[in-house]
Amino acid sequence: MKSTRPKVLHEIAGQPMLTHVMATAQQSGLTEMAVVVAPDMENVSDVARAAHQGAGVFIQEQQFGTAHAVLAAREALEDFSGDVVILYGDTPLIRSQTIASILATLKEGADLAVLGFEAEDPTGYGRLIIDGDGALVAVREEREASEEERKIRLCNSGVFAFRGENLMRLLDKIGNDNAKGEYYLTDAVELARDEGLQASVVVCPEEEVMGVNSKVQLAEAEAELQARLRSEAMENGVTLLAPDTVFLCPDTKLGSDVVVEQNVVFGPGVTVEDGARVRAFSHLEEAHVGKGAVVGPFTRLRPGTQLGTNVRVGNFVEVKNATMEAGSKANHLAYVGDAHVGSDANIGAGTITCNYDGFSKHRTEIGAGAFIGSNTALVAPIKIGSGVYVGSGSVLSKDVPVDALVVTRGPLVQRDGWAAKVRARRQRAKGNKT
Repeated sequence: MKSTRPKVLHEIAGQPMLTHVMATAQQSGLTEMAVVVAPDMENVSDVARAAHQGAGVFIQEQQFGTAHAVLAAREALEDFSGDVVILYGDTPLIRSQTIASILATLKEGADLAVLGFEAEDPTGYGRLIIDGDGALVAVREEREASEEERKIRLCNSGVFAFRGENLMRLLDKIGNDNAKGEYYLTDAVELARDEGLQASVVVCPEEEVMGVNSKVQLAEAEAELQARLRSEAMENGVTLLAPDTVFLCPDTKLGSDVVVEQNVVFGPGVTVEDGARVRAFSHLEEAHVGKGAVVGPFTRLRPGTQLGTNVRVGNFVEVKNATMEAGSKANHLAYVGDAHVGSDANIGAGTITCNYDGFSKHRTEIGAGAFIGSNTALVAPIKIGSGVYVGSGSVLSKDVPVDALVVTRGPLVQRDGWAAKVRARRQRAKGNKT
């Protein structure tokens, strides 16, 4: 990856790859998690624990192969009798339905199941050896495969599922007599067969088990996941005017009849309710958009934003940690931060809430139906009563009572003919210099 960041913490669709894999595992019905990490990867451990409360984290002190990695979690697995699925943190595109299919294979009688795929180019992959009855006989690493076996296109994804009562016994039998001197998880298939156990294959599309080992592959995984998320959104009644330009997160929630225009980015934690419209070039993160609201174009909604029904937030408006109640408007060129805006209030162009004093953030309260004139600065903490009119160009630092008019504009100074006299004087001075 050519990065100081651990590979599994690189993000697609706004989340680390490891988080995607663990979320998919939970969606498939797996309830307990054991995560194996290399030494000195506390940041990976923290992400794992955040992704699944109660996840066990186990350190693989030395890396001696896939079976050796699983054995690092012996403490979690030794007395576990349920089904166990082994997944990889750098394979983020696997679907929950696929994991569910593997688990169903165990329930149907298999003792061990391997997830395979038909490779367009099988070079470098282990091959799945199937007998005449369709049972899995062996997984052959390419280095150990015969010429005939290398022609096989059905390849090993690395994803295995075991009945828990068999797992540790089979793992403890695995040796390292191979070209790399490692303990291959794949050897469990032949060991299972030797015991008379049944091994089966579940097949999925190749792109679903694509591993990410470079920034190029990270971009490919992003493109694939975005395509899925866009398709799901449209199938659920969302209109994407230019789907390829809209970027979503797995937790993005878009209601029916939502319209999303071109070049919109949804960060984590966004909900958009029915009938709302997000106009072009807007960026939303950890925000809630109410029914019938209109956002954008060129709007930024930052964490903590709550927009009520039929709110209008227009071009070059930024909202952060603020609630705007039903029918309120900030149509252009405004900053609304750490604030509460009452229903049907109007925030004029160029208005800002001055929420930060260099040390702490402070709240602004704007009452229902208030009209805040253009180019106004509201110095928090401050309360503007309902129905208040604030004259354009005002700077307010004190509370304003209900239904008041407040203007802090300086008096107009006018000197007739002044500009013409100054221009003439400056022109004469310039002529004298030449």
